[in-house]
Amino acid sequence: MDAAEVEFLAEKELVTIIPNFSLDKIYLIGVRPRAGAGRGGAAGSAGPVLRRALTAVALQGDLGPFSPGLPVAVPLWLAVNLKQRQKCRLLPAEWMDVEKLEKMRDHERKEETFTPVPSPYYMELTKLLLNHASEDIPKADAIRTLIKDLWDTRIAKLRVSADSFVRQQEAHAKLDNLTLMEINTSGAFLTQALHHMHKLRTNLQPSESAPSQDF
Repeated sequence: MDAAEVEFLAEKELVTIIPNFSLDKIYLIGVRPRAGAGRGGAAGSAGPVLRRALTAVALQGDLGPFSPGLPVAVPLWLAVNLKQRQKCRLLPAEWMDVEKLEKMRDHERKEETFTPVPSPYYMELTKLLLNHASEDIPKADAIRTLIKDLWDTRIAKLRVSADSFVRQQEAHAKLDNLTLMEINTSGAFLTQALHHMHKLRTNLQPSESAPSQDF
């Protein structure tokens, strides 16, 4: 799995938006509408293009209803799409707070092991939200810096752990509290290193003794 695939998974995470349009609840592909649900689907001020985009979501569950000024949870990729169409503003995640992130960063620096992170996609969510809706995120620059500090601290730990793992010729390792993107960062190097270690061990093992011959 590469970085693009991890980011694709992150885009399915739910975030909260404040829409500026009206739209009935959307029943997604493969999901049967609840009994008594009205026919005709989406109506309101969203427009046919947006309506088709919402209806084409291939996820379990449903979305909406959408009402101007009322918060609603949607997948991140859809939130970005709506933001680009100027159809909503995004609300930051609860953990995207300067004081909370400062505590997380300081705690990470003090601990030798990896501490729990606020989201399994904290880096990807921050990147996408700040790239597309920084004006909706209070103290966006400070949050970007703190997340980068947290990331750098954890990646430095990961490199030290990987180096120790290779040097000690361990057979397995625990990856507690690591995210997919963090693992992906050093996964290729670690896999290649372990492959070379395996080849070296195989070459160093004494070959099976040849059958004795009588002279």
